[in-house]
Amino acid sequence: MMTEQTKVHDLLGIGIGPFDLGLAALAQPLPDVDAVFLDQRDGFSWHAGMLIEGTTLQVPFLADLVTMADPTSPYSFLAWLKATERLYPFYIRESFYPLRAEYDQYCRWVAEQLPTLRWGRRVTSVVRVADPSGEGGYLFEVTAETAHGVEKYCAKHLVLGTGTQPRLPAFLEGLAGSDGAAGSAGPVVHTSDYLPRRDDLRAAGSVTVVGSGQSAAEVYRDLLEDCGTGPGEHRVDWVTRSPRFFPMEYTKLTLEMTSPEYTDHYVSLPIEQRDVLGREQRNLYKGISGDLIDDIYDTLYRKSALGAEVPTTLLSDTEVVAARFDPAGTDTAGADGAGEYVLTLRHAQLGTTAEHRTRAIVAATGYAASVPEFLAPGLVNLDARGRYAVSRDYTVDDDGRIHVVNGEEHTHGVTAPDLGFGPWRNSVILANVTGREPYPVERRIAFQQFGLPDGGVPATEPDTRATDPRPTDNEMEAAR
Repeated sequence: MMTEQTKVHDLLGIGIGPFDLGLAALAQPLPDVDAVFLDQRDGFSWHAGMLIEGTTLQVPFLADLVTMADPTSPYSFLAWLKATERLYPFYIRESFYPLRAEYDQYCRWVAEQLPTLRWGRRVTSVVRVADPSGEGGYLFEVTAETAHGVEKYCAKHLVLGTGTQPRLPAFLEGLAGSDGAAGSAGPVVHTSDYLPRRDDLRAAGSVTVVGSGQSAAEVYRDLLEDCGTGPGEHRVDWVTRSPRFFPMEYTKLTLEMTSPEYTDHYVSLPIEQRDVLGREQRNLYKGISGDLIDDIYDTLYRKSALGAEVPTTLLSDTEVVAARFDPAGTDTAGADGAGEYVLTLRHAQLGTTAEHRTRAIVAATGYAASVPEFLAPGLVNLDARGRYAVSRDYTVDDDGRIHVVNGEEHTHGVTAPDLGFGPWRNSVILANVTGREPYPVERRIAFQQFGLPDGGVPATEPDTRATDPRPTDNEMEAAR
């Protein structure tokens, strides 16, 4: 009798985040796809450290695991609402944006229904092996460690969904997890661990949030509510190197950049140009929701009413260039015990530096993708910078059998981390696996065009926009 460890799966996914979970849900009803998905965790969890009460997704509920590929799927967000008797309350609420905690519960509900998910499997190696059918060719052999021993799986196609990992800047790496090196100050944590350490952060007496974007804003707003100068209260500061506390751009023509057409355009650009665009376009998906920015201002206004002191500082265009722990400290926060972190700040416009003291730090410094060490050498194609060299169809090997999800931001742009675009990408992957389109792949959805008609003709002069002294259209308009 063939066991799971000897059978050949059509598709094997490694890592079960929202994107691979959505792929598993879309693959489940397909008769010609035998799939299995492995994850080292004990069960599904989505950003557990940031499920702050009241926070919402920045995308509508339609950007669930499956709807944009199959609106009739039994694994949709609306199906979960109906199954949990919350459909009418959600309807009466009249907001397209689910709570973060709701989205996490929804994903857990889907995960519980899928028999193809294997938890507690830590993948240790992926290699190519000869196809035992005698037809020639090869398969992928995946080795995974479990609490009960080692398991091996074979598959024709792989999907690498290991996602991204919390990223700490170099100046904080040596301080993270040290709790002041001597236990006399509060913690240094990444936002991914915020909620489990929130009480410790508050008890420290002063907290500094370092970073930008929605996560930084949510943590700052959460700490701001109890910010004060009385006994047991704390101060909270926010330092960001962004020129301003910018909102996510959410206008409709801009949203068309999360489209197949723009992704086609982005993939066609040289690697150097894509890397520049990746930095410039962060406000398209890493900005702060406008409602949250307004709520922060209103909270500051409310707390400062009638001249009340609010112990907080907001510093934009300011970069942390160094950090150290001072065991003596100055006890500026008024908390018991000594020991403080000393951050060296540099203001970009002024070019000046200053020291900032704090007893705890929250790093809202994002996440980074990496190539897993368990992949055999030469199994995937890499670019000159050691990143996945991802093709337009999300494959990273010459035969088009290894796919990547949420590891292609540097090649595909803003659609890579976008929850709403995940089902489209999964539709492409399943079409590649099956040789048909079980879920129709829409190739044109935008009104605008992202290149010149018919590709244009090569320019005879270099692009001088970065150094051209002539005013731009916006500058000319502003001068009128």
